[in-house]
Amino acid sequence: MAHINVPPTRSNLLRMKQELQFAREGYEILDRKREVLTSELIRLAHDAGALQEKVWKLLSAAYLALEQSKLTMGQDRVEWAALAMNQTVDVHLKFRGVMGVPIPQVESRGGPQEMTYSMGDTTATLDEASAAFREVLNHIPELSELMTAVWRLAGELRKTQRRVKALQYIFIPEYEETVLFIKGALEEREREETFRLKWLKTKMTKKAAAKPALEAQNANQEHSIVSPM
Repeated sequence: MAHINVPPTRSNLLRMKQELQFAREGYEILDRKREVLTSELIRLAHDAGALQEKVWKLLSAAYLALEQSKLTMGQDRVEWAALAMNQTVDVHLKFRGVMGVPIPQVESRGGPQEMTYSMGDTTATLDEASAAFREVLNHIPELSELMTAVWRLAGELRKTQRRVKALQYIFIPEYEETVLFIKGALEEREREETFRLKWLKTKMTKKAAAKPALEAQNANQEHSIVSPM
């Protein structure tokens, strides 16, 4: 793993240590966030899957009853009965946060009446279809809420996973390698400085030790020059 290209100074060593600490703390926070998102996503996905299966079964039964009513009543009479439905469902959205992810909460108000057409002109299969579609309509807000939550949490989990891996396999190793590089460079510089000081001290010691002998030699030479022949 290559290190970050910075000069090996003590100030950079302190800065790299701080950034390494921040990266490790960020990794721990994101790792906990990943765990919470994963558990919440699994729970919501299970609920969404069960509710979606229920809705599909209701829709299958509703369309089957509708087809049977068309066979017994005819296409035109079924469409005329459907035109009697004039009420709609009001939908209101609120949001809650899950680890910073806005999750919608869908609230529905109102709904179609149970009987909006004449019973004398319709069959029981149309009543079954109408009841099945009303039940489906009651589950749609909850299903849409769960499905949206699953998609949003899954997207956030993917982003969090990428960030965790980037910290774990790229940034943290780079900072660790940089800290080791700067420490090694500073230790090598200290060893060189220590060796240089020792060398200077040894040289000065030898010079100091040789000075009295040199002075004595010079004194002897001067004495031999001035003594009578």
